[in-house]
Amino acid sequence: MALRHYECMFLIDSGRYAQDPNGTEEAVKALLERFDAEIVGMTPWQEGRLAYEVDGHRKGLHLLVFFKMEGTRVSELNRACKLSETVIRHLLLEHKPKLFELLIQQIGSHELEHSGDDAPAPTEAPAAEPATAE
Repeated sequence: MALRHYECMFLIDSGRYAQDPNGTEEAVKALLERFDAEIVGMTPWQEGRLAYEVDGHRKGLHLLVFFKMEGTRVSELNRACKLSETVIRHLLLEHKPKLFELLIQQIGSHELEHSGDDAPAPTEAPAAEPATAE
């Protein structure tokens, strides 16, 4: 069966993520890998106060994940997300391959722009010469 392209926004407890970001991301990866998902990209998206309380949580972190998986496994993944202690809520979208590739490129550029250690130090542009009236 052919792999389909998915984007999933996971709502994660921000307190849990703050205590162990790598462990929380690994838990989400493990959840997806149980269903033979091939993870292509993952990035924390937005952290903050939620508009309304969700399962007793007032704050949360949105974790954006792009992956490929067989379409027949979607219902199993949805059930596992609902039963997961790590995931508060999730939203799963299927994309066409061309759009998926464009989104992956954007995530890659976003990660490069915001990586602290790997990014080169900003260089200052030379000052422009003031215009003189003749």
